[in-house]
Amino acid sequence: MSLPVAVLISGRGSNMQALLKACEKPAFPAHIALVISNNHDAHGLDIAKQYNVETEIISHKSYNSRAAFETALNQCLTANGVKMVCLAGFMRLLGNDFVKNWYGRLVNIHPSLLPSFKGLDTHARALKNGVKLHGCTVHFVSPEIDEGPIIGQAAVPLRYGDDEATLAARVLEAEHQLYPACLESLALGQIALKNDRVFSKFSNASPLKILLNRE
Repeated sequence: MSLPVAVLISGRGSNMQALLKACEKPAFPAHIALVISNNHDAHGLDIAKQYNVETEIISHKSYNSRAAFETALNQCLTANGVKMVCLAGFMRLLGNDFVKNWYGRLVNIHPSLLPSFKGLDTHARALKNGVKLHGCTVHFVSPEIDEGPIIGQAAVPLRYGDDEATLAARVLEAEHQLYPACLESLALGQIALKNDRVFSKFSNASPLKILLNRE
């Protein structure tokens, strides 16, 4: 049975689109049942409509507290039969109660190789620190920001002459490969979350996916 997934966005929705494209494949074990944005002007809403996916706008500005906003968000997810939530450029911090309620079913993609460069401005910080590999991480969301158990990572090399724009573009390309691959593994039940760590159900090997873009 195909896993019903919701994608939460605030802006352009490029990672959402990568997930939608993956879900178009007949054998893909998940489908995007709903796209929710907290921003009326999010370009990703138009993309979702092109794929004939139901969309909802739940603006945080319409509620007098984060708790009230997240109650509305949770009610919408539940009413639509959603079993897993993917954050894709959702620019709101989610509260502890919401995260704990969806723990193990709530995932995010972050533009760095966690635990390095948590938070914002990851590409600038990678360049400043002179790291040789940068990339992205798909992880379960936990109450602590960018601390959740890692599901998969994709690494890209820093190249001579890179600036924030060129590095960001290369990392984004890796994100578009990694996020669908991780969702597929989750939907197939190939990995398990135990004691806040991610394990393969079928071998002793790590389920970590590494996609290395070479020169």
